Amino acid sequence: MRIVFHGQKAFGKELLGRLLERGENIVAVCSAPTKVGEPEDPLVEFALQEKLPLHQPASWKTPESLLLMQSFDADLCMMAYVLLFVPEVVLNTPRIGTFQYHPSLLPYHRGPSSISWPISMGKTKTGLSIFWPDDGLDEGPILLTKSCDIGPKDTLSNVYFDKLFPMGVDAMLESLDLVKAGVILKYKQDLVEGSYESWFTKELAQIDWDNPVEEVYNKIRAVDPAPGAWSTIKGQSIDFYTATKSSEVGVPGSIINISDDGILISAQNGSIVIHKARLSGGKKTFSAEIADELGLEVGDKFKFSARED
Repeated sequence: MRIVFHGQKAFGKELLGRLLERGENIVAVCSAPTKVGEPEDPLVEFALQEKLPLHQPASWKTPESLLLMQSFDADLCMMAYVLLFVPEVVLNTPRIGTFQYHPSLLPYHRGPSSISWPISMGKTKTGLSIFWPDDGLDEGPILLTKSCDIGPKDTLSNVYFDKLFPMGVDAMLESLDLVKAGVILKYKQDLVEGSYESWFTKELAQIDWDNPVEEVYNKIRAVDPAPGAWSTIKGQSIDFYTATKSSEVGVPGSIINISDDGILISAQNGSIVIHKARLSGGKKTFSAEIADELGLEVGDKFKFSARED
């Protein structure tokens, strides 16, 4: 089977490596263009190392890009971590079509921050979907899904790297085996029952200390390590990481305690221990060190709400 591989980052590199180990016929590798001043994408480096034909079009919406895909004479395209929009006419150029990895249980959490949103909503389950993309936003029919738990201490980082990353690589290979066996599964998504959320931006990651402690805690976990939940105090913006909940209560936004364990900050109906943090433009460190650097004391108050000026 002639396969076009389209992807980025560590996920794309890992899956491509597994395909090559299996002896799959990769006729082309496609990836996003390299940006000036940024490190080379791991997938691009790997493709060059393996001397595979590499293509990095700036857009897939051009006649030239359609001709490029047609030139591969491919049976199938596999998409792994692709942020550029690829129109349906290009997706359908390979004889069997194109299937893609998405880190949520479609039709829920379509969109680019699909791991963060279920964590921030306090959900205890998530998963991944392999689907046949179309011109919608993660709306194509589903080939297969896999689910996993979101533990009470799980963050964006470990849900992805410990769960959805390895599960996703295996699921893409399982999907390929199904297709090679002639099992072309296409289950239509019920979009009305699902959800779409856009980027979980830095602005959305600002903490509102007037919210219940569970919501604050979930938001911190959902954006750890990026973009990082944050709040301001004494004119300084601080990003928060590695947090735990506490039953201690106080005035929302106020510092209840500072110790080697971290900074204890009150929300509604409880409080949050911030173990690690980062000043804007600085490096991640123990939050007690930042408290010492800024001269924070018990009773000092973080910006009360995301709504305050």
